[in-house]
Amino acid sequence: MQTRAGTASSRGVFDRRLFATAAILFPLIVLVGFARTYYLRGLFTAPQIATPLVHVHGLLMTTWVLLFVAQVRLIAVRRVAVHRRVGYASLVLAAAIIVIGIPTALRMGKYGAASAPPGIPSQLFMIVPLMDLLMFAGFYGAAIWYRRQPAEHKRLMLLTAINFLPPALARVPVPALQGLGPAWFFGGPALLALMALVLDARRYGHVNRVFLGGTVLLIAAMVARLALMNTVAWQRLSAWLITFV
Repeated sequence: MQTRAGTASSRGVFDRRLFATAAILFPLIVLVGFARTYYLRGLFTAPQIATPLVHVHGLLMTTWVLLFVAQVRLIAVRRVAVHRRVGYASLVLAAAIIVIGIPTALRMGKYGAASAPPGIPSQLFMIVPLMDLLMFAGFYGAAIWYRRQPAEHKRLMLLTAINFLPPALARVPVPALQGLGPAWFFGGPALLALMALVLDARRYGHVNRVFLGGTVLLIAAMVARLALMNTVAWQRLSAWLITFV
């Protein structure tokens, strides 16, 4: 029979492997998705970056990706105190992402962007980045709330990473994947979240309710933005929102 210490140890190994995998996949997907239009754009024929605001947004998001990797690594090497201090400092970065991200999304909706999907009016597509920011604020805020409960805290932080995958996946330069549309750039992250939830439940013998609720909310938000995008209500709301930029 496995002892409690042995069970705790095996669960710790599972958590480290899960988050180590996330710390590899998250930056890799972001790099591949944004290489042509941002990180390595000098090597490709790509449109000019529209405004300095987009540069700031890109810098902030890149910093968040690196922060996620660093925080996972700090826990892996048991530097918990440093992890906590960096976590408190991340409040400023998270606030900046939201403050800069909102006008960036609004300007994209009003003036268009080369990265927007063809055939979809930019004003209507604006619901996608705005809901990305809304979900990020919710997951990150909940993670801070649960900061003294490691199991919930780290799973919510994992959801913040998965939430930011669709924009990168939508830009992966593989025509067959891009042709799948939302089934690819929303379906992929949804599947990853469900796989992590199932593996987590099997390893621990029960479903983490916060992780389950967050996963359901993540997927529901993906479906909701597609359902709301072409409604009259969103057309009117988006038309009002872009008057602020």
